[in-house]
Amino acid sequence: MGSVGLAFQVFFKTMFSAEVAQRVRTVLDGTALPKITNDQKSKQTAFVSKTPHPASEPPPKRSEAITLLSALQREARLVDLVQQPLAQFTDEQIGAAARGVLGDSAAVLLRFFALRPVLRENEGDQVQVPAGYDPGRYNLSGNVSGSPPYSGKLAHAGWEATTVNLPTWTGNKASANIIAPAEVEI
Repeated sequence: MGSVGLAFQVFFKTMFSAEVAQRVRTVLDGTALPKITNDQKSKQTAFVSKTPHPASEPPPKRSEAITLLSALQREARLVDLVQQPLAQFTDEQIGAAARGVLGDSAAVLLRFFALRPVLRENEGDQVQVPAGYDPGRYNLSGNVSGSPPYSGKLAHAGWEATTVNLPTWTGNKASANIIAPAEVEI
């Protein structure tokens, strides 16, 4: 019996038997165990160190990008929409299909990343770019000359993730790059 099975067995027997509970308490307190001499400790250590451990294979890895894309496909059918040849559909049909996909995709992104704008101002508002600004937060365009601070019109507020909560993938190596499994109706 493995240690997990033993733990469950001890747990339930302890729950329903006062005698077993007392025996477990005695063992855990160490009062019922014989004293181990230094000679015995060295023999135990030698035995433990010589016991081979089976090589455990590391769990398969999956790109977080594939995990995100898989969630967007599963919950919003984003890949289906993007991969669909659109020439055969009218703009109205594409718009109707995109409305649901975009709403569901937004829900996935909000849940995984809690997105918010980098800047709170509205597009078109005047904003200040401070001296020593982070180019990862501000992308300057137009007539950029001189040195900061800069003043300009906000063209896009940007987006930032306030958290990252991607689901943990638990599949096998063969399916690590599967975005969506083939669906077979029987």
